[in-house]
Amino acid sequence: MERRNSQKGRRGNRKHVYDYITLFPDGGESMPLPTWKTYLYTLQQEAPKPHRIICQKEVAKPPFYGKEFHGTLSREETDRLLSQGDGCYLVRKSERAPDAFTLAIRFNGETKHFKLYYEDSKHYVGEKRFDTVHDLVEDGLIHFYIESHAADYISALSKESNYEESPYLAYSAKRKRLVNHRSRPASSRRLDYTDSPLASTDVPDTVAEEIENVDVNDDDDSTTDWKDIEKPHCFKVQNFMGLHWCDFCANFMWGLIAQGVKCQDCGFGAHKKCSEAVPNDCMPDMKYVKRIFGGDLTTVVKAQKSPVPVIVEKCVKEIEARGFENEGLYRIAGFHDDVEAVRMAFDKDGENADIGPNKYDDINTITSALKLYFRLLPIPLINFDVYKLLIEAIKRDDPESAQIKLIKELVSRLPLAHYQTLKYLGAHLIRVTEHKKKTLMNAENLAIVFAPTLMRPLETDPMVSLMAAKYEQKAMEFILVHFKEIFGK
Repeated sequence: MERRNSQKGRRGNRKHVYDYITLFPDGGESMPLPTWKTYLYTLQQEAPKPHRIICQKEVAKPPFYGKEFHGTLSREETDRLLSQGDGCYLVRKSERAPDAFTLAIRFNGETKHFKLYYEDSKHYVGEKRFDTVHDLVEDGLIHFYIESHAADYISALSKESNYEESPYLAYSAKRKRLVNHRSRPASSRRLDYTDSPLASTDVPDTVAEEIENVDVNDDDDSTTDWKDIEKPHCFKVQNFMGLHWCDFCANFMWGLIAQGVKCQDCGFGAHKKCSEAVPNDCMPDMKYVKRIFGGDLTTVVKAQKSPVPVIVEKCVKEIEARGFENEGLYRIAGFHDDVEAVRMAFDKDGENADIGPNKYDDINTITSALKLYFRLLPIPLINFDVYKLLIEAIKRDDPESAQIKLIKELVSRLPLAHYQTLKYLGAHLIRVTEHKKKTLMNAENLAIVFAPTLMRPLETDPMVSLMAAKYEQKAMEFILVHFKEIFGK
């Protein structure tokens, strides 16, 4: 890596301030990658360094401050003490509020005053929390300096960056394919609720009104795989260790802590402003996905690169291999300790989890684990938006054919991963009903078991759940009875 930081670059010129990088992928052919831009890194290096002004007299000070605490001090005296140069700082008692403290920092020949707080062993003047006042001041000086020298440059970062040429896409051929996917016409993809032409941008005032507005004449049921699922990034503020560059604009992420945000599912790191320009093309990686049980369904599907979660597929295959002879299949619970063992096995080993008969001879352990997976989904399989419409639809006194068309359309509004998994699970439950002479589990019995597992109201009021229970069961039974019409062509 060659650094070329000219004097023009140090003065803020945007030219000649880059690190040029060329990688040689496994194919042996060189591939130029986006340029890492070091201008902001250079500015951080040039920022004034913190210099603590030590109090020369004995003063009573709080235990969480050191020799930088000067007790009661006027602003004039503070200015005099800090006149040694930029980066000088001290802490004094506030003149305006008792038991309050002020951090004074010298920057650009002026003294800046901030209310200083201490809580949970952390010092702060804003949202960021620091272990020491020194770190707080150092981070502040970096921000002062960069913002004073590159305000226009920073404001243009996300606007002038080209996502298709970003490091995030350049480092991954898989992600490059998603660019082509997004450029395909919408008609070549099975649409989810958010981009479906059936989802009106004019939100009706009531659920009943939205039901009335549903277009039941769209019979499109084309299928796709996990690569076609659009997923937003799960960004959270991140303390990046060491030097870090933005995966969107390729600029340095300045500061000591909370320099930007990081996607918890794929590791994409960016400035907070840049993250707002990133499309919903997160490609989760299992090294970031901490758990299967209790994890978001779409995230798990994309991380495992599977049409449905591996746990669902493995459990269904195991149940169908040795469960159709068992009376009360899905109704009888397995032993709690064994179910927990299955859960931990999937969270730890994923698709390599052993749930065979030599490990768990009781098939009820597997059926209980599968139900537990669905119960722990943070967003239920039949998500909250579709749930409200589905309950309203099942209450209607429509002819059966009209109700089938309506529920078919509502189910198609599920996010793609939810739709595919519901279809896969429903087909399995239909096969269970085909063995009802031995399992004693018909569509009604399975609906009683699975309705509270696959759907729930957003409201947590027990009375709301109780009132909705019979309609949930009725909706689930209707889906099973009319499965081929709802999920077929």
